Amino acid sequence: MNLHRRLLATGGTPTAALAAAIALGLAGAVLAVAQAWLLAHAISSAFQGRAGVAELTGTLALLALVLLARAGLSWAAELVAVRISGRVKAALRARLLAAAVAQGPRLAAERSTARTALLATRGLDALDGYYARYVPQLVLAAVVPVAVVACLGFVDAVAALTVALTVPLIPVFMVLIGRMSAAYRDRRWAALGRLAHRFADVVAGLPTLRAFGRADAQVAILRRATDAYRSSTIATLRVAFLSAMVLELLATISVALVAVGVGLRLVDGSLGLEVGLFALVLAPEAYLPLRRLGSEFHAAEEGVAAARDAFALLDASPGPESGAAGAPPPDPLAAVRIEGVSVEQPGREVSAPAGASLEVRPGEVVAVTGPSGAGKSTLLAAVLGFTVPTSGRVLILGADGTARDVADLDADAWRRRIAWVPQVPYLAPGTIADNVRLGAPGAGDDAVAAALAAVGLGDLPLDRTVGERGRGLSGGQRRRVGVARALLRRASLLLLDEPTAGLDAEAEARVLAAVRAEAERGAAVLLVAHRPGAVAGADRTVAVRWAAVEDAAGGAPGAATVQAAPA
Repeated sequence: MNLHRRLLATGGTPTAALAAAIALGLAGAVLAVAQAWLLAHAISSAFQGRAGVAELTGTLALLALVLLARAGLSWAAELVAVRISGRVKAALRARLLAAAVAQGPRLAAERSTARTALLATRGLDALDGYYARYVPQLVLAAVVPVAVVACLGFVDAVAALTVALTVPLIPVFMVLIGRMSAAYRDRRWAALGRLAHRFADVVAGLPTLRAFGRADAQVAILRRATDAYRSSTIATLRVAFLSAMVLELLATISVALVAVGVGLRLVDGSLGLEVGLFALVLAPEAYLPLRRLGSEFHAAEEGVAAARDAFALLDASPGPESGAAGAPPPDPLAAVRIEGVSVEQPGREVSAPAGASLEVRPGEVVAVTGPSGAGKSTLLAAVLGFTVPTSGRVLILGADGTARDVADLDADAWRRRIAWVPQVPYLAPGTIADNVRLGAPGAGDDAVAAALAAVGLGDLPLDRTVGERGRGLSGGQRRRVGVARALLRRASLLLLDEPTAGLDAEAEARVLAAVRAEAERGAAVLLVAHRPGAVAGADRTVAVRWAAVEDAAGGAPGAATVQAAPA
């Protein structure tokens, strides 16, 4: 679908905004004609001595009322557009959030968080220029010139023909300039995205950069990104100023043609003064909306570029968005069965994993091993429903014998049954207890303390505050807080992505003992592991491999191997 159609179809715009904008535009066109006629009548009457100031009082009062009414209509049109803009932005932000939740870790892997945040904030805010000024001006540009030519046709056919022939030149040049400026617009938005990503990356890694004495080196990198954005902005402004000059020149020449024709016919007496003044005053009104449309087009370009990025993100969302209606997951859970799952990675001619098959049941701890890049984390994402397998399927088996594909389940209901610990657990600014309670908001302090004690953090004060991403804690402590959060959920299925990486032997033993206790409680545990201790603590081990796409289709090179864990 055309980008502008999608924008206008978002948030109920066609029924609400366009009807109001068209009505206000028509009313404004009528008042512009009335203003021109009153002004021409007053000037010609005074100049030819047909009426004095007293006789023109009524005409001048009507002229003042028309001017006030035009100002009121302009204010009302902008008010309607701003309200519609707010509704559209709210609708797009809600859909972006739902799409981000639906894509989960896949989104973070494919695009930077800073770019997504920029899109949801400044990017969508730029749509104010599109809805508040560009769309109303687009309606006026379609309505006013037609109304002006029609009115001129009743009183002066020559002036009407001149306007009708010259008005189309402005849209032609606008299209040519718009095509040229599209590349500059996209380049500027991309430069802004790179700058946001680079700045956020530097801020997040500043402690590490300072520790290794590389903080100052990042200044030059940020300066280059800033210069690239400055250069693209200047280039965009240069095109905008050039287009404004071209449109002003065309409009001025067109009005001059009308003025020359009117002047010649006034001299030879074939045209009356009042009609001539009416044509001269009304003719610029035909070009004014088009001139303003050109300038507002450039003002709205950043919002249009951001909208294109937003729709691309929405279109890339795999399957239904989070919370979409689907079948409820089986209860109680009997097993999670992965059958020949292969996932083709974007930009890579490989499947990772390739043909992975395994089954995990309540009370079991199954370890997934394999080289880096084999698709172990991708396999967990497929179980979560964040990644759609290229081939194969993930089945959820119920105690009553039902088997449902993860793709057919209610996403929110299924994820409420899962506790997931990624490779880098996210910790929000707040207390330790707040971060552990993210898994179970209603848990009491005793339950939180017990979960922390189970992973060897019993001496960590619950009211201790941490910064963004757990700043103030060591890497091992952050990982164990994430495991404690998963334990507190008392979920049916635990998905753990290298939960003991970076831990010493004693801390690893505590975490694995807590995981084993959760399995004995009745949870099914699927554990991605590299360390020998984590592999040894599993009931079974599944090795996954990656393979070239053509090899993965055959199934043999990427087939998973299953073995019992060493004693």
